[in-house]
Amino acid sequence: MRRFAAKYVYTLTETEPLRNAFVELDEDGTVLRVGSCEAGEEVLDGAIVPGFVNAHCHVELSYMKGLFRKGTGMAGFIDQINALRDSFSLEDKVRLLKEAMDQMWAQGVVAMADISNCADSFAVKAAHPMYTRTFLEVFGADKSVCNAVMEGVRALQAQAAGLGLDAAPTPHSCYTMSPELVSASSAAGLESGYLSFHSEESDEEEQMMQFGSGPMWDNRVANGIPTPPVTGTTSLEYFLDRLRAAGLEEPVQGHVLLVHECCLTAEGAALARERLAQPFLAVCPLSNLFIHNLLPPIPVMRASGIPICVGTDSLSSNDQLNMVAELYTLQEAFPEVPLGELLRWACLNGARFLGREAVLGSIEAGKKPGLVLVTSCHSERSEESPRLTSQSKSRRLC
Repeated sequence: MRRFAAKYVYTLTETEPLRNAFVELDEDGTVLRVGSCEAGEEVLDGAIVPGFVNAHCHVELSYMKGLFRKGTGMAGFIDQINALRDSFSLEDKVRLLKEAMDQMWAQGVVAMADISNCADSFAVKAAHPMYTRTFLEVFGADKSVCNAVMEGVRALQAQAAGLGLDAAPTPHSCYTMSPELVSASSAAGLESGYLSFHSEESDEEEQMMQFGSGPMWDNRVANGIPTPPVTGTTSLEYFLDRLRAAGLEEPVQGHVLLVHECCLTAEGAALARERLAQPFLAVCPLSNLFIHNLLPPIPVMRASGIPICVGTDSLSSNDQLNMVAELYTLQEAFPEVPLGELLRWACLNGARFLGREAVLGSIEAGKKPGLVLVTSCHSERSEESPRLTSQSKSRRLC
């Protein structure tokens, strides 16, 4: 049996932490019990929390760290990623993505929803103690390539399955795919019960979809890339309409993760709740600031009742893959959100999206969530909830 005690323990069965509390574990990491420390018992200075779930990452892009200019908007970002994608050897790519996964594991990430465009990360993920569900992202703005793209991603899915990975197709976004490919890849992905979709990431995306104008539209026209249909509606509504066009009965069954949603409105959130049986939102604040200097509308998201998850995105659009840094950014921008709620987003909601909540996401007897110590968190007064600081870090306890 192992025992860890800290100034705060966030079980996440409640928003508020236990104070001066312990967690006892079996040798395999299964939680046995949680309780209050006896007077005088030594405790760690910080908060014990369940293992984090990174709900949106592109770990195969870890070789791009430090290569991108910030603040270019999505059009400029896409130009950079296209120019740099094939600039490293496969050996270097694999080495750097493994380093990124190892660092996330050391910081307490126990599971990840990872985006893959190729097989570069498969062997590393298959051998790693971190659980991953791999979303095989597809592109193709020309409708004539739809069948070929789907054949290719099905072959990639079989390759992942051969290594024991949970993997299935997923659409990238409304503007990088023909309407036919959005529908086909969504239907194929939902055969697994899970889908991830980049949605309403920027004002540029909304301007392109609604009005056929703006930097992203101009960029595609200038480069001879087919443009998406101008719908006069939001890109979120366009995506939901493509699910309907795929013949999926509403509310569409399966866990559907809407990633970014920096332009989400109350009306859009209500539509998602109406037409999706189990919608989730993934916020990646540091990536949004890196590319657009924009943050997601957290008050709208909280009011919607749709579960919020937290991701890091990739090292092409972030300086680090650090869940505590993401939470600190959210806390400072939205101080009304208590730390316990932020941790539910980063742990329990992510586990629910991945269908792993029976094991991960909260500290409860019989679960095996992993334990993480978050340091440099404190409250000004003893009766107040603790807050993260700019010095807060995390490390795996078990």
